[in-house]
Amino acid sequence: MSGIVFERVSHAFDGRRVVDSVSLELTERRVGIVGANGSGKSTLARMINGLVEPDSGRVLVDGLDVATQGREVRRRVGFVFTNADTQIVMPTVREDVAFTLRRHRLPRAEADGRVDAALARFGLTELADRPAHRLSGGQKQLLALASVLVGHPAVVVADEPTTLLDARNARRVARHLAALDEQLVVVSHQLELLEDFDRIIVMDGGRVVCDDVPAAALPRYRAIIDADDADETDAGRDAGPDAVERTGR
Repeated sequence: MSGIVFERVSHAFDGRRVVDSVSLELTERRVGIVGANGSGKSTLARMINGLVEPDSGRVLVDGLDVATQGREVRRRVGFVFTNADTQIVMPTVREDVAFTLRRHRLPRAEADGRVDAALARFGLTELADRPAHRLSGGQKQLLALASVLVGHPAVVVADEPTTLLDARNARRVARHLAALDEQLVVVSHQLELLEDFDRIIVMDGGRVVCDDVPAAALPRYRAIIDADDADETDAGRDAGPDAVERTGR
């Protein structure tokens, strides 16, 4: 079995079910997951490498059960967080990229070669000996990508990888993501990043409400957002002037 499989997975947080009996099989090379805040999209993505465990159901990656074969799964799945600072663990850029390879137990020459190649790929060679946490936001996100890709994962999951970046750096990261040969799963609010993907999953209320190509799925997501905005506007009107005064608006 190849690809990523969700078998009736559910997960609750603080008594609220944020993923509700979701079944999916993801075999496409580039898959986007979209949804409003609290829709369950990030929780679903984090199940792919065991950052979140389902309360029921199971997740498989290339036939490996994430719950019982997590170590093997994490060798196959690289995860890029929204805030790169959360995954930078070593003092310098080179050391942070090399850290990923510790569990691979490679010969020193091979490990050094892979680190050098990853630094060059993401334009970080001249920054190799810089303190990692002193990089710019865009450079940190490129470092996060380099640190993931140096391990040669089969799958890359990126949870809103451009949200904290300015437009220029967001475009740089998007270009690198677009060039990946690995299977790519991206959670994003920036819909232009996903317009040429193979498949889009739309989450709402913990469930999949649309699963289609971008041309069909992204308008469905926009319609959900428009409907939510309209409901909030109507609620504000119905609340009357007292409510407006209480909120300070």
